[in-house]
Amino acid sequence: MPSAGDAPPILDFSRFYKSDATAKKQLVNEVRNCCLHNGFFQVTGHHVSLELQNRIMEWNKKFFDLDLEQKNKVNKDTTNTWNRGYELMKSQILEEGTLPELKEGFYIGDEISKDHPYFVNKKLNSGPNIWPSKDVLPNVADFKATALDYYSQVVSLAKDILKVLALTLDLEESWFDEYAHDAVATMRLLHYPSQPPDSPAKITRGIGAHTDFGCITILLQDRVAGLQVYDYATKAWLDVTPTPGAFVVNLGNLMMRWSNEKYISNLHRVINVSGAERYSIPVFFSGNPDYVVKCLPNCVKEGEEPKWPAITVEQAIKSGYSDSYGRAERFKKEAEAKEKSHGVLQMTGLGVAAA
Repeated sequence: MPSAGDAPPILDFSRFYKSDATAKKQLVNEVRNCCLHNGFFQVTGHHVSLELQNRIMEWNKKFFDLDLEQKNKVNKDTTNTWNRGYELMKSQILEEGTLPELKEGFYIGDEISKDHPYFVNKKLNSGPNIWPSKDVLPNVADFKATALDYYSQVVSLAKDILKVLALTLDLEESWFDEYAHDAVATMRLLHYPSQPPDSPAKITRGIGAHTDFGCITILLQDRVAGLQVYDYATKAWLDVTPTPGAFVVNLGNLMMRWSNEKYISNLHRVINVSGAERYSIPVFFSGNPDYVVKCLPNCVKEGEEPKWPAITVEQAIKSGYSDSYGRAERFKKEAEAKEKSHGVLQMTGLGVAAA
């Protein structure tokens, strides 16, 4: 069991793929301990090559090196309604009381055609990806191929991790297979500019303290630190130091509901005061949007009611999105109202100001 104040340990996941039953059981026990402790662990020994990790991270940097006008040509809020493409800086507030977050993103998912039932029925984040044109990014075909290959391999890893999680809960290894069938997952390329330290008046985050909405998240970091995990025992934020080849894995709110809070969906945040640009790539595994998540039978005592009602995957994820983006919109409207009340109105890009 990790001790109070310990950052998420690095576990050798290759033991899952080998025939050594003792080693596999040891892995299951280590993952269980992490889930009980703070819901975070790291994995090496998986099937996603370091070469592919490096290539997708290079494309991450190349995309965000484009100027804003070029990135806005694939803006997810103006080009589609299924959450694919570019997300502007300061679009979210995940932590109450903080400023809009210092990150920009690019959303990618499974290539869903417009005649697919998920698209026709407007299922969670389902539709064709939105890619830059060749005029904007000449080698966009390689960007697309690399991104989709990486996405597919990480989703496959997520399904393997779910098998281990099932074993940690004394379930059959295949218990989550129905939930994972035809699953929705969202990959986000993220860029964090360097930020100044907090001041009492302005609390700034790359990503504010939050828990994830889905089941599990698999994160690839670059070499710049910034991710922090909250440790309830010490009431301190623990740094998760980037390790080449390793993925950071954390449980989300769906797994917490499933386990009746036996397992933790833990607070984490990003604060990039390194002085360098930071890049990361999380893949959020949501699952089949129609699947109903309800308390596992062995996670509630006989005669007791579960702590959470049953909910579909789609309902749970959409509720989380609505909360975080709603906070950002409210902040922007309040800021605009304050400017107007002080007689200051600036019209960005038009060179007009009134005082």
